[in-house]
Amino acid sequence: MKIIYFHGFGSSHASGTVETLRKELPDDEIVAPDIPVDPVEALPYLKELCEREQPDLVIGTSMGGMYAQQMRDFKRILVNPAFTMSTMSKVLKTGEHQFFNGRYDGAKTFRITKDIIQHHNQMERQQFKNITPEQKETCWCLVGLHDTSVTNAEALFKKNYLADHLTRFEGEHRLNDKVIKKVLLPLVAQILG
Repeated sequence: MKIIYFHGFGSSHASGTVETLRKELPDDEIVAPDIPVDPVEALPYLKELCEREQPDLVIGTSMGGMYAQQMRDFKRILVNPAFTMSTMSKVLKTGEHQFFNGRYDGAKTFRITKDIIQHHNQMERQQFKNITPEQKETCWCLVGLHDTSVTNAEALFKKNYLADHLTRFEGEHRLNDKVIKKVLLPLVAQILG
């Protein structure tokens, strides 16, 4: 199987989640891009990547979950999706920030501008438009019970998708190996058979 993983804000293809997925799914191909900082670049890039790679599943965490939700032609799992990045003032702030992990291009820092925040806001207002009943059937969501970073993911998912495709798990915002093994991977197996 081929899985594309979308990382969260400030992360990269080199996140611990990618390492764990590759270790736990050694027979599967895990494609992990570095997501551009500006959604004006990121969303078309990710859509083109999915069209080219034709994954069996797209998994996204946090900001990556927000992007994964918009890959509607594919099965997808959203983990603590940050559907409203532009209003999460703790995270998306103007200024210079450091990447948590190494990037393919070697970049260590990135800059958030008012324009980038505005681009997030514009995209967020459009992200749930025109979802078909078939697309609702191919999207699942995992929400950590102790996630203090993203507090509206459950309500927004249930409003736009199928409530029985949402699972709450014992955990926080960031995935750890235990949650990946006990929550995410069983859902992957259920979806992909």
